[in-house]
Amino acid sequence: MGSSASKSVKFVPDEDIPSLKGKVILVTGGNSGLGKESILQFSKHGPKEIWLGARSKAKAQEAIDDIRQAVPDAPPIKFLQMELGSFSSIREAAKTFNQESDRLDILLLNAGIMSVPAGTTNDGYDIQFGTNHMGHALLTKLLLPTLSKTAQEPNSDYAPKEGILFDTLKNPAERIGTITRYGQSKLANVLFAKELARRNPRLTVSSLQAGLVTTNLSNTMNDNSWLMRIAWNITAYFIAVDVPTGTLNQLWASTSKDVVSGTYYEPIGRTGLGKPLTNDSALARKLWDWTENELKNEKI
Repeated sequence: MGSSASKSVKFVPDEDIPSLKGKVILVTGGNSGLGKESILQFSKHGPKEIWLGARSKAKAQEAIDDIRQAVPDAPPIKFLQMELGSFSSIREAAKTFNQESDRLDILLLNAGIMSVPAGTTNDGYDIQFGTNHMGHALLTKLLLPTLSKTAQEPNSDYAPKEGILFDTLKNPAERIGTITRYGQSKLANVLFAKELARRNPRLTVSSLQAGLVTTNLSNTMNDNSWLMRIAWNITAYFIAVDVPTGTLNQLWASTSKDVVSGTYYEPIGRTGLGKPLTNDSALARKLWDWTENELKNEKI
């Protein structure tokens, strides 16, 4: 645990999200749950445009229609097709974005999968690590020049005890459990954000925990993991929050001037709650170097 935990901050999106006039936003996994709700809330504050990253055009369009019904004066919301488990799909998505937009103010890496059967992505990585970390890492790498250019303009628990088992990241990893594989993929998100912030001081980068939220993330659980499903459903019944509440932390982290780059936040805006591994600078550098080496030949 951190040395001391800060108190949760009060955050009301309608009141506390500042004007987003002229801003360009990209949200992965924007067709449902926290991603969809984030786009809805961003839409109320006048951004130039919002990109909705998702696999299915039909589901994305359904989400866009819902958001437009709730926010009639919403800005243009553009579908960006991407499959985070496929480098070729991510390259195409980044290419499309860079051809159509010359700035990127907020990149909300929201999409993810949880507790799926052991397997690998098209590019040979453990399915959860490949989707939750490698896919987002490549997308960040390909969009980093645009993020950096925009930033220069004015006004702009369950992880293994070792942290990350690098020898499991390119095989089905059946020797470690599905929750452990999920945990190391999410630890990678925190460490990657920390190192990205260190290497790019002009950017404001944070990682966060939404809390236990009643979204469809659990739908990706292995159907055979009946015990995990029961435990999840029982826990969710007693302590889970709804999607609008679960979205508050990432909305705050995306728009508040109080965010400290490289920091991990739990709801809402609380620091000092991460496990020691989330502050392991050496592991963050090792993960960064490993990821960069894996992605060295990936270009648009």
